[in-house]
Amino acid sequence: MTLSAVGAVGFLSGAFVIKHWEQVPITTSVVQEAEKIIGQQFTPPQADSMLNMLNNFSSSYESLHKLNMPNSVVPALNFNPVPVGFVNPDKQDGFKMSKTTGTKLPADKNELAFYTIRQLADLVKSKQITSVELTRFFIDRLKQYNPQLFFAVTITEERALQKAAEADVEIKAGHYRGVLHGIPFGVKDLLAQKDYKTTFGSVAYQNQQLNVNATVVNKLEAAGGILIAKTTLGELAMGDVWFGGKTRNPWDVKRGSSGSSAGSASAVSAGCLPYAIGSETLGSIVSPSTECGDTGLRPSFGRVSKYGAMALSWSMDKLGPITRSVEDAAIVFNTIQGTDGKDLSTIAASFNYDGTVKSLKGYKIGYVKNDFERRSQNHATDSATLAKLKELGAELVPIEYPKMPIGAMTFVLDAEAGAAFQELVLSHRDDQLVQQNKNAWPNIFRASQFISAAEYIQANRARTLLIQEWYEKLKGLDLYITPSFSLNLSMTNLTGNPCVVLPNGFNASGRPMSITFMGQLFGESKLLQAAKIYQDATDFHKKHPSLNFKS
Repeated sequence: MTLSAVGAVGFLSGAFVIKHWEQVPITTSVVQEAEKIIGQQFTPPQADSMLNMLNNFSSSYESLHKLNMPNSVVPALNFNPVPVGFVNPDKQDGFKMSKTTGTKLPADKNELAFYTIRQLADLVKSKQITSVELTRFFIDRLKQYNPQLFFAVTITEERALQKAAEADVEIKAGHYRGVLHGIPFGVKDLLAQKDYKTTFGSVAYQNQQLNVNATVVNKLEAAGGILIAKTTLGELAMGDVWFGGKTRNPWDVKRGSSGSSAGSASAVSAGCLPYAIGSETLGSIVSPSTECGDTGLRPSFGRVSKYGAMALSWSMDKLGPITRSVEDAAIVFNTIQGTDGKDLSTIAASFNYDGTVKSLKGYKIGYVKNDFERRSQNHATDSATLAKLKELGAELVPIEYPKMPIGAMTFVLDAEAGAAFQELVLSHRDDQLVQQNKNAWPNIFRASQFISAAEYIQANRARTLLIQEWYEKLKGLDLYITPSFSLNLSMTNLTGNPCVVLPNGFNASGRPMSITFMGQLFGESKLLQAAKIYQDATDFHKKHPSLNFKS
C-alpha cells in the first residue's frame, strides 16, 4: 500500500494527516486500497462519486488538528450506562459504619502501617496521635520503601505537613470533620493537584503541571484528608512501567505490581499509605489490587467525578479507592461519589450503606457458573468463597453471560484513547514513550487512527444491547460474584457495573489471589455490605507482605 493510500484510509476512517506529509488528492485507486482496511467494497463508479466528499473530509481533519486540543477537552457526547426500565437499587441516602471498640495506640508504632482507616481515625479523634505524627510516619515509610518498590512519583511532604498541622488545630478545637480527618492518602498521578506535577507516568508529560485540582482531591481534602503522594501509573494508564522504572509488588519484589494503578496498589499493600485513589478503564483497579492483595472498589460509571483526571476513554474511565478493607473502601467512596457540574458524565444516584449488617440471609447472589467450573489456578479458592457465602446465609443463583461478541466491542477504548492522545501521534512524541512493542500505546494510538467512525458508533450500539441484556439477566439478584479475571472484566467495564475485588486466598508461591463481587448498576451499597460480611468472616485481608528486602 502506498503512503498516499495509507493516508487515505486515515481520511476514510476519521483519522489524520501526518504533518510532514503533503496533502494529496484522494483518487479511486486510493479508495480501493482503503477498502481492504475498512472491510467494505465499492464499485469504481461508487468510489468516484465519493471523491469530492472524501477530499472535503480530509481538509476538515486538517483544520481540526490545528486546534491542538489538550487531553482535558471532553467530547460533546456522554455515555449513559442506564438501561431501559432501570430502577435505582437505593431509594435514599444513608451511611452507617460498623461499630468499633476503642482502638489503642500500639506499643510498636510500626504496626500503624497496616491499620485500617477506621483504626487510625479512632486514634486521631481520641488524640492518641496527631495528624502531623501520622503524616510523618507514612511519609517516612514512603521514603524508606520507594527506592525498592518505585510506587511514588511525588511525595508532597512540605504541603502535607502543613495541612496535617491545620487538621490538628481543628481537631483540638473540637471541629472534627469525620473519619478521614487527619488521615494521609495518595492519588494516582493522573489526578491533578495544582501545586505539583501531574505526569500521567509518561516521558511525554513528566514536566506537566496542571493549574487545577481534581474534584476527587478537593473532596478528600474537604473531608480533612492529607494528600502525601502522587502514586505511579503505568505510562498513560497501561501496565506498571512508567518513566521512572517498574513499580514492584511488595509480596515479591521481583514482580511488577500490575497496572495501571500500580503505585496506589503497591503503596497500600506495603503499609506506606492507608488508602489511595486508582482508576480503571479495563482492569486497572482489579488487576493491581489482586497482585498486591488489596481491596479495590471500581464504582459504577458516572458515580465519581473525573474532572481533573487524565482521559483515556471518556465512556469507560472510572475512579475508585484502593484500601485495606471493604469498609475503608465504603468510607472513601461515600466521600468522593456524587455529581459534579464540571463533569457532565456524572449521574445522580443514592448510596445507602449499612456496615452493621452481619448476615447474608435474604441475599440472592448470582455466580457465573461456567467461570467457577473452569479448572483454573484459582478454582479451589473461588469454590471455597462460594461455600463461605452459602454458609453465611446467601442464596446462590447460577447465571450465564449474554451471547454477544463482548471482546469485539472493546476497540471502543482504542478509538477513544487514539483521540485522547492523537496529539502524540501528530507530533511524533509517541516515539518518546517507554514501551514501544506492538501491543503498547504508541502502536495502539497509531492503529486507532484507522478505526471507522461508523464502526465506533456500531460498537456503541451493540454496547446498548449488552447493557440491556445484562440488566435483564441480573433482575432479582442483589449482586453476583465472579473470578477476577474472566470475560466479566471486559463486559462490565463496557456496561459500567461496579465491583469490589478482595483477597480470598494465596497461591503456592504465597502471593495473594482474589475474588470479585459485582453489583447492580449504582448498587454499591448492597455490593459493599455483602463483600464486608464475607471479608469479616475471613482473614485474608489482614495478612501483609514481610517487606524483608533491603530498604
